[in-house]
Amino acid sequence: MTSLHNLDSSIDQWFREDIGEGDHTTFSTIPSDAAGSAILMVKEAGILAGLDVARRIFHRFDPEIELVPLMEDACVISPGDVVFRVTGKVHTILQCERLILNVMQRMSGIATTTNIYVRLLEGTGTKILDTRKTTPGMRFLEKEAVRLGGGVNHRFGLYDMIMIKDNHIDFAGGISKAIDECRTYLKNQELDLEIVVEARSLDDVEVILSKGGVRRILLDNFSLEMTREAVRQIKHRVETESSGGIIMETIRSYAECGVDYISVGALTHQIKSLDLSLKADF
Repeated sequence: MTSLHNLDSSIDQWFREDIGEGDHTTFSTIPSDAAGSAILMVKEAGILAGLDVARRIFHRFDPEIELVPLMEDACVISPGDVVFRVTGKVHTILQCERLILNVMQRMSGIATTTNIYVRLLEGTGTKILDTRKTTPGMRFLEKEAVRLGGGVNHRFGLYDMIMIKDNHIDFAGGISKAIDECRTYLKNQELDLEIVVEARSLDDVEVILSKGGVRRILLDNFSLEMTREAVRQIKHRVETESSGGIIMETIRSYAECGVDYISVGALTHQIKSLDLSLKADF
């Protein structure tokens, strides 16, 4: 996950967005010194994610709030489970309620979806990767949710990996030219970054292999037949990754072709939030 400083900065922005000048409903209906407790209830089966973030949100708003976890992130959860009990000022509980639910419901939804994909690949040795198809400002949480669901984080942004894709190749004038320019750039900038190159055909695979010096070949929108042939060509000389149009119904077939990774954008941009509820506890 991102550093605590960056997380706190995000939380402060979330407070400004949601609370603004003040929660007038709470201020007008509940005495400022009222104390109470609430519990986070599970209403839908899945994988829990975001508990550590929830604790940080509460404590950022009110250091005196007490949150007692009854489960842990990455736990399997079922309807009726109680994730945590929070005790303190009612004003704090009510003002943090929606933000905490938004974060935990989305993160748990991503972790749950990821875990479904991971279980579909059990026994194949292929790992599930996330992508940069994330919600702006929420990437660090969404990628953490993927990790909690059993997936593997791909690059975090444009700065931590060289990933030469179709548009880079076309604008650069071909695969060979793109790889050459990349190597020159890394040397001049004194950077040590892994290189991944996208292949759109079996001929592309051969070109990339002949150039050498790459960590992984991305087999983009390959059919199953092409994927099997590409893996045969590569012979474990570099890592392999499949992507593009792979769904739950076909993902195991791609894994059985022998690829090391399958990247799935749907982990973060086509998910359903998990149903959780914060309720007063008397």
